[in-house]
Amino acid sequence: MNMPDSTTVKLDIGGMTCTSCAMRVEKKLNRLDGVAASVNYATEKATVDLDPGVDVQSLIDTVAKTGYTASVRPTAGSRPGPHAGSDTHAGHGDLHGAASMLQRLKISAALTIPVVVLSMVPAFQFDSWQWLALTLASPVVVWGAWPFHRAAWVNARHGAATMDTLVSVGVGAAWLWSLWALFIGDAGMPGMTMTFSFLPESSGHDEIYLEVASAVTVFILAGHYLEASAKSQSSAALRALMDLGVRDVTVLRDGSESPIALADLHAGELFVVRPGEKIATDGVVTDGESSVDESMLTGESVPVDVRPDDTVTGATVNQDGRLVVRATAVGADTQLAQMARLVEEAQEGKADVQRLADRISAWFVPAVILLSLVTLAGWRLDGGTWTEAFTAAVAVLIIACPCALGLATPTALMVGTGRGAQLGILIRGPQVLESTRSIDTVVLDKTGTITTGRMSVTAIDPAPGVDEAELRVIAASLEHASEHPIAHAVATLAEPVPVTDFVNAAGFGVSGTVQGRPALVGRPSWLAEHGVPSPGTAHPGGTVVAVAWDGMHRGSITVADTVKPTSAAAVRDLRALGLDPVLLTGDNAAVARAVAAEVGIDRVEADVTPADKLRVVHELQAQGRVVAMIGDGVNDAAALAAADLGVAMGTGTDVAIQASDLTLVKGDLATAVDAVRLSRATLRTIKGNLFWAFAYNVAAIPLAALGLLNPLIAGATMAFSSVFVVTNSLRLRRFRA
Repeated sequence: MNMPDSTTVKLDIGGMTCTSCAMRVEKKLNRLDGVAASVNYATEKATVDLDPGVDVQSLIDTVAKTGYTASVRPTAGSRPGPHAGSDTHAGHGDLHGAASMLQRLKISAALTIPVVVLSMVPAFQFDSWQWLALTLASPVVVWGAWPFHRAAWVNARHGAATMDTLVSVGVGAAWLWSLWALFIGDAGMPGMTMTFSFLPESSGHDEIYLEVASAVTVFILAGHYLEASAKSQSSAALRALMDLGVRDVTVLRDGSESPIALADLHAGELFVVRPGEKIATDGVVTDGESSVDESMLTGESVPVDVRPDDTVTGATVNQDGRLVVRATAVGADTQLAQMARLVEEAQEGKADVQRLADRISAWFVPAVILLSLVTLAGWRLDGGTWTEAFTAAVAVLIIACPCALGLATPTALMVGTGRGAQLGILIRGPQVLESTRSIDTVVLDKTGTITTGRMSVTAIDPAPGVDEAELRVIAASLEHASEHPIAHAVATLAEPVPVTDFVNAAGFGVSGTVQGRPALVGRPSWLAEHGVPSPGTAHPGGTVVAVAWDGMHRGSITVADTVKPTSAAAVRDLRALGLDPVLLTGDNAAVARAVAAEVGIDRVEADVTPADKLRVVHELQAQGRVVAMIGDGVNDAAALAAADLGVAMGTGTDVAIQASDLTLVKGDLATAVDAVRLSRATLRTIKGNLFWAFAYNVAAIPLAALGLLNPLIAGATMAFSSVFVVTNSLRLRRFRA
């Protein structure tokens, strides 16, 4: 959560190689006055909240003093430029630059394979083979492992130890031991032979570890390369989302068409969209009819028909007709930009389980170094040879990499939120995943959530002596300024005339002066509170809107909408997920009960105000329920914010969307079921990753310390653990709605 009056800055952090690095940077930044920082290793970004007066350059300088690099990055969804959307997470420096890492890996592997074969197969060990092995292994240890040595040295200068320290010390120790054995011990003598064993050999001082030093380097380079590639794939959905936008647009000025860069388009301008073209930005159709493919934003494969006065969204595809659109939002204000921003913020957040892993990783590396020294001393004190003691100590250093812990949560979160964006589900942050696990009650708004929200007038009942045309004009003029779906239906009854002194009582009605007459339009009960009782006019299945002016009831208008085709099945699926549905609506009880019966909801709360909706949510929570609220209107915003999990329909109001934790872009209740399923699947993946990362270290470190693990096997296992965590997270890309 941002600090009061704070500014949020995002930094790209270069040079991080493990979670310990991220924790060091985060700790250093948080020591600055007026700074609250969170550093994510998987995305290589820092999100920093600054108090007024804090200089951004001081953040960059602090990161540099810690031994890393930092640069300010634009937020996702900023106004597009020539290379908008080209962001990747492939990273910085040699270790995280996938191309240079692959080249280093290929050369190191080519040199290492002969060393491993010579060291493990006695039949290939000719006289003085060990000197050829030294010649081949040394470039791997010095040049191939250079990124680890360099990072370890930088960290050591700042009094810190990271995963690179473990790798550098382990590889360096194996190589230096081999030099000692070759030049001072007996290992350099002609006729020396070696065999491979899973357990340490106790053959004296002539054992060399060149195959360990070079093969471990190759294994870890391979692990980092695969990790970098997989991390790039895990963020591919966000990059694809940002790349959906167009670069150019054809504007309509003075009756002629002219192409311009999208960055030069301004809100209010008209632009042309031909068949097959992407719609450049959010807008309202002013001319033409067509079908629009919105699947890239909503996941819905069926095209949507649009005509004048319909809204369209940037990055969707115009299929058949020519459209003229008036831009209503550009740059960072568009729905696409907001989606990208929400996804990016979610990926950069930290779940509570990740914070635990970060705390463990912070002290893990120093503890492993200490344990390695204890292992060395313990073996010698117990009568073991130097070879046995050294082998066990090196195996502890190499096996204990905490990278898998650091990658367990962020990679799953990146893939899960990215897949959600592809399906039209926007997850605001990692805490949302943890909320979906525990909710047991789902409160559903009716209009626009269960029903289509496209209300239409079904009856007009003017009071005796009242002209229907006048009733239409006054009601339509007042409701024209409201954004409630019922108001939209009433507003279509006549051309509006100017209204003064307009007041919107959310959830009750509207008031104002029309043609010099003070008027009220809204619930009959609300008009009665203002001293204007109305006779009971009702039509089955409809909602009655009372109209009054000059202090007298002048008639009523009945509106109704229809249940969405997917709502009944969605309610059944929500029950199957263990959620108890409750219908909560400001509509009258008869209409609410009819809708509830149609979709299979037992509990109904009707005729409720926005305050009542908030009260019902609090009452359910007081009963020990964990509540999810699904709604789409301004009158739902307070309840959405108060619920344990707020779910907003993307077709609803901006206020409702801002108050929610999850946004369903296409406004379909069935997508809410997918949102809960995806959130729970992502959380299960995170927990599975953390379990295997912890289990791997808990099981492997004692084996290494007891001398039951060859350092060569330890290096391969350590590299595999990180790759396993990332590839396990990538399974979420196959999640199906």
